[in-house]
Amino acid sequence: MYICTSTNVHHDRLSRVRTGDRIDRVRLSLVYLPLSSPIGDEKAVGGRRQPVTEVAFLFAELGTTDGHAGLGFSYATRAGGPALYAHAKEIAPLLLGEDPNDIGRVREKLVAAGASAGRTGLAAQAIGAVDVGLWDLKAKRANLPLAKLLGSHRDAVSCHTTSGGSLSVPVNHVIENARRALEQGVGGVAVAVGARDVAHDLERVRAVREALGDDVPLIASADHRWDRGQAGRTGRRLDEFSLLWLADPLDEHDTKGHAALTGALATPVAAGSAATSVGEHWLLMTGEAAGVLQPDAATIGGITPFLRVAALADQHHLTLAPQFATELHVHLAAAYPGTAQVAHVDRLAPLFNEKLVVENGAVAVPDRPGIGLTLSERSRVWTTDRIEFAESV
Repeated sequence: MYICTSTNVHHDRLSRVRTGDRIDRVRLSLVYLPLSSPIGDEKAVGGRRQPVTEVAFLFAELGTTDGHAGLGFSYATRAGGPALYAHAKEIAPLLLGEDPNDIGRVREKLVAAGASAGRTGLAAQAIGAVDVGLWDLKAKRANLPLAKLLGSHRDAVSCHTTSGGSLSVPVNHVIENARRALEQGVGGVAVAVGARDVAHDLERVRAVREALGDDVPLIASADHRWDRGQAGRTGRRLDEFSLLWLADPLDEHDTKGHAALTGALATPVAAGSAATSVGEHWLLMTGEAAGVLQPDAATIGGITPFLRVAALADQHHLTLAPQFATELHVHLAAAYPGTAQVAHVDRLAPLFNEKLVVENGAVAVPDRPGIGLTLSERSRVWTTDRIEFAESV
């Protein structure tokens, strides 16, 4: 459904004089992206989570009086899409008349408006779509790729594939998928682990390692499926495979468990993919609970908080490895001073007209202004609701 709403907003006259440009329209869309293959499966310990067959996206399209445009997004891989959209609809009118350069101030205005809904989780993620859109807009106005605007350290970011297959996929198919991804230019392979049977995980990783050889970087991804005991037992056995890291072995909030595991294993532990705030990442860092940090810009509320996490991670000399939305995270990882790597996630590709270039084990940073994305016609087809706010003349 498309709704056009005209809203009268009090403008800051000084802001108008200072820049001559202001936000005069905001379009929000709720889009459901169907997945060709599910994320996760029923073999998780305890059967706590079901496979993800679609991802809900909140898109924020921002326009200014000078004719500039920005595109931002956030997402919910399980429940939460309609809630993101509902919160964004409430606060979006507050953007009208604002100076698009003042990202920090505008963001705080939106946070204050929704303070009763909290500063993390759904409320922050709804604001995150706008925050990404503001940064996209800022980079486009500067005619720079987002990575260049932030201060890029590299033109391409090392990557690994996550498309080998879930636990229910036979290991021979995992190997076939991995080989295909490597031939297409990806640099490493993430193997799903976390079965109830430790032997199953060990044989799975062993088969992939033997098939691909010792030179291919391997990651074991447990998707938060283990308790402390199983993580310790399995992690120690996985040390023999010279893994790049062991990702998400425990519940995201078990900082002490992650710290104990980090101290016990030769393999680095990666955490933070499901953390929803700068504070949660700070606990992982100060608790020495990870050697690899996996912040997700959309999950923690946008690019602004991501940059705070990245600055703290650099001070702790951690590897930065975002695990979703490669189209966005390749820019942020390129601007990270330390070691950085992204997951090459091709599931989002149908949403956009532009495609990422992957070669020689890395994702090239797009040279287009901003994030470098425009929405595809298919994304419009998958739109379930849409609303636009505009200044009245």
